[in-house]
Amino acid sequence: MSTLPNTRRAADHLVDLLVQQGSTHVFGVPGESYLPVLDALHDHVDDIRFITCRQEGGAAMAAEAHGKLTGRPGICMVTRGPGATNASAGLHVAYQDSTPMIMFIGQVARDMVEREAFQELDYRRMFGQCAKWVAEIGDPSRIQEFVNRAYRTALSGRPGPVVLALPEDMLYEDIALPPAPRIATAPRYQPSADAMADFRERLSNAKRPLIMAGGGGWSAKGIEALQRFSEKQGLPITVSLRCQSLMDNEHPNYVGHFSVGPTPYLKDALAETDLLIAIGPRLGEITTQGYTWLTPPVSTQDLIHVFPEPEEIGRVYEPTLGLVADMDSFCCVVADMDPIAPDRFAQRTKALRTEFETYVAPDAVEADPLAPIFGHLNDVLPNDAILCNGAGNYAAWLHRFYKYRSAGSQLAPTSGSMGYGMPAAVAAAVTAPEREVYAIAGDGCFMMTCQELATAAHHDLRLTVIVINNARYGTIRAHQEREFPGRVSGTEMINPDFCDFARSFGADAEKVDDIVGFKVALASARKRGGLNLIEVTQDPMLNAPGKWLT
Repeated sequence: MSTLPNTRRAADHLVDLLVQQGSTHVFGVPGESYLPVLDALHDHVDDIRFITCRQEGGAAMAAEAHGKLTGRPGICMVTRGPGATNASAGLHVAYQDSTPMIMFIGQVARDMVEREAFQELDYRRMFGQCAKWVAEIGDPSRIQEFVNRAYRTALSGRPGPVVLALPEDMLYEDIALPPAPRIATAPRYQPSADAMADFRERLSNAKRPLIMAGGGGWSAKGIEALQRFSEKQGLPITVSLRCQSLMDNEHPNYVGHFSVGPTPYLKDALAETDLLIAIGPRLGEITTQGYTWLTPPVSTQDLIHVFPEPEEIGRVYEPTLGLVADMDSFCCVVADMDPIAPDRFAQRTKALRTEFETYVAPDAVEADPLAPIFGHLNDVLPNDAILCNGAGNYAAWLHRFYKYRSAGSQLAPTSGSMGYGMPAAVAAAVTAPEREVYAIAGDGCFMMTCQELATAAHHDLRLTVIVINNARYGTIRAHQEREFPGRVSGTEMINPDFCDFARSFGADAEKVDDIVGFKVALASARKRGGLNLIEVTQDPMLNAPGKWLT
């Protein structure tokens, strides 16, 4: 709004730009440093919805999850100082997970800068290593320039987060309106003809090739093309950490994922592979088991690395062939290639698929009370259900025994951030209300962002929280027992009554001890809809599928 003709208040112009770029939700915690923006959002309630969260870390994680689901930048708004520092957890997730996101931070007035004014921070210095671009809009006439650049930067190359600081006094100023903006899209990087000829020759000469897909920036089009490529060439597909929904896990060419813990048959498969085709992953520490399954700087396998930014290719592993291309463009090109030697590769693909099926069967581990629970989730949930989780030993059961069958059905942080599941489920329930949404967390993981249960209740969301409770930081306890047996320090916990906690927000809640009780509780939650919590007790000595601390 503005009192001057042909002008617009800076804050209103900012919100206009968000709407014009197609953003539908803002996740945030209100603050006095950006009151004019909150006021401007009041006039756009039918266009863009402000999701009031209870802590900035949860808001940032929810915005990151929204970016994963939509492929457009998730929008987060927080206030200066403590608000920004709280939000850094979600910003780090977006950076390591290559997720498009824009975080707007209220800032002190321009005439107070460099005085350490109330809650003042230099965000360029603070977020320089966990964002693609950090800037402050000091001139309101440049808002459109900065916002459009933020969208394009977040989407381009390797996607990621952008931070824009908004000086409080700047938001009140009137500005002359610039021309309407163009919608920001990600530029495409096509692989060259020479590079593709080299790729085809290397695949023709390979005897035991393996695809590893991963990273961010995928769309439904790219995922479908990846599947066609594997089918036409008879190639086995694996995925990097927490990228399982990049490929229908029921597909006969899908053979598993590289997880936090070593998967024996994949270790053997990688060791015997003579051509690794990495499409999108950074080949980081967890996926490579501490850079041991692939040894830098030159791996024993021939390596074809496809990545949308040239700086990443060769940063750790020197590729045999490096291709700077986005995943959609590359996969669409290779999906249209003529078959090379599918019969030569098919037998190995089939054998690896058999090993995968054996490994993920819940009865593959003996005397494990949690395996049937996650197997039951796999059996009864619809293909498009969205499962969200953070970090903790409980995730080992989820990632092993649940098969993701549609794009966007897994929201999990490759950064290994605890507390991610609950705010991600909030974002999923807001973004895709027609789909079933589940937040799966350990007790320690849930307690880090459990306040976002209030957000789910406030916005009348439909989701179910499943808390696996072993009353300890289970993953750290396992490391502790391995390194310093019998010397427990800092890993024991006292928890609230999770069911009473959930009921205090109006949720339905049940506590179960076994698979029989879980089946009943899950069926009731699915039938009832709304907000639900199921607490599952876990034996504290049960540490991983089929493994006990004793």
